Amino acid sequence: MSIGLATSRAACVNFRSPVDSDAKARTSPLLPIAVVDSTDTSEGNIFFSDLSERSIRAINEIVHVRRRPKGAIMFFEGDPAHGVYILYEGRANIFTANPEGKTLILKTALPGDVLGLNSVLAGTSHVVTVEVVQSCRFAFIAREDFLKFVKEHGDACLFFAQHLGRDCHSAYEVIRSTGDPVPKRLARFLMAYYANAHVRDGISRATVALTRAAIAQRIGCTRETVSRTLSDFKRRRVAEFVGTALLVHDRAALESLAAN
Repeated sequence: MSIGLATSRAACVNFRSPVDSDAKARTSPLLPIAVVDSTDTSEGNIFFSDLSERSIRAINEIVHVRRRPKGAIMFFEGDPAHGVYILYEGRANIFTANPEGKTLILKTALPGDVLGLNSVLAGTSHVVTVEVVQSCRFAFIAREDFLKFVKEHGDACLFFAQHLGRDCHSAYEVIRSTGDPVPKRLARFLMAYYANAHVRDGISRATVALTRAAIAQRIGCTRETVSRTLSDFKRRRVAEFVGTALLVHDRAALESLAAN
């Protein structure tokens, strides 16, 4: 079966959320109007392959495909939830901030992830901010169209419920891990990248194109703490960074740190 997703129409939803004049001035560089994508969208089939033909035809009629460049904000925490975003290409950081302004990256969204789902279903404003970190191509479904769609298509309702369940589980894991010692959190973070490492001269190498500050946001601590912990890992010949390359000298030791 090969059923393509419909391309976007010109008269589509404006993704900008209502904000006051000061906020508009502050955020306008981050909120370029999403570019209509008129290219073939058949590769989007892989994300809906579990749906029935009837459901795929129905979703074809309500999706609007868009692109956003690196650095753009898809939506801010507190914005009204106008619809859901299904990521086709690229990556985006999902993060929240406490009253002091400290941010915590809950997840890096990858192709196939559905953004804004919980807020649309709950009828609330967005509880997180989503920032594009790698140029994104995505499908947008307006809230009213989405709710009508899942109400009328049981397989689609289950499909999106499973996505919501995985998102909740991921968020619980992030919250639970904030009580762990920083070395354990950092070791777990590095182990995730280690999965894509290659071995040369007995040393495992992986690319981590993140600053110390970005890593700190991912594991819920300060940049200084990340730097100190990495220095300790290097001193103990466990792992170190050389530029953007993560070098793992002792996999067993890193796994032990991640588990303890």
